[in-house]
Amino acid sequence: MSRRDKTDVLVIGGEPRVNLLPPEVHKQRKAKAVRRQLGLGVVGVIALMIVGTTLLMVLATTAEQQLADEQELTAGLLAEQTKYADVRTVQSEVDLVKAAQQVGVSTEIDWKTYLDGVQAILPASVTIGTVAVDSASPLAVFGQPTSPLQGARVATVSFTAESAVLPDVPTWLNSLSTLPGYADALPGSLTRDEAGVYTVAITMHVNDAAYARRFEAEGE
Repeated sequence: MSRRDKTDVLVIGGEPRVNLLPPEVHKQRKAKAVRRQLGLGVVGVIALMIVGTTLLMVLATTAEQQLADEQELTAGLLAEQTKYADVRTVQSEVDLVKAAQQVGVSTEIDWKTYLDGVQAILPASVTIGTVAVDSASPLAVFGQPTSPLQGARVATVSFTAESAVLPDVPTWLNSLSTLPGYADALPGSLTRDEAGVYTVAITMHVNDAAYARRFEAEGE
């Protein structure tokens, strides 16, 4: 077959070489495609808005339910607290009594035990006669010495010691210094009666180390 014969062959169903549609048809098709895309975009935006709104509503409902649950729990706890109002009142009264006890005994000294200690230190032949005690109280401050050589004190014990032999007062005073709370001691008069019994007056000052502190261990 010649070259001319090959180029002149008619191909059935081939792509048309010439577009005979008017330009307006192409413009309408393009506009329709654009409108379709815009419609799909609007639908997508609306769908997103619906999903977001629904999600926000769900979250708000959940938060409101949690708030309601917490409020109900708080109301229940307050109701439970009212049941124990009497207990709290009693506990407050107990605490007040304990505080009053600590204040009331804050300056307490067990004088019987303390004087027994004084007697135990003195020689066996010496007995304690009269005793006078002047001590501080929670409502009054005990008078302090004016001399810088004397230590602070919270009580004064004045007693007489009787002995059948001439007393060794300096040794007695040194022995008294071993007592708890001892501040200082001063000898007073020394007399001898007709029966030969010597009587010595001694004034001893005591500091706060002698306090009994009865309720401190319980409070702690």
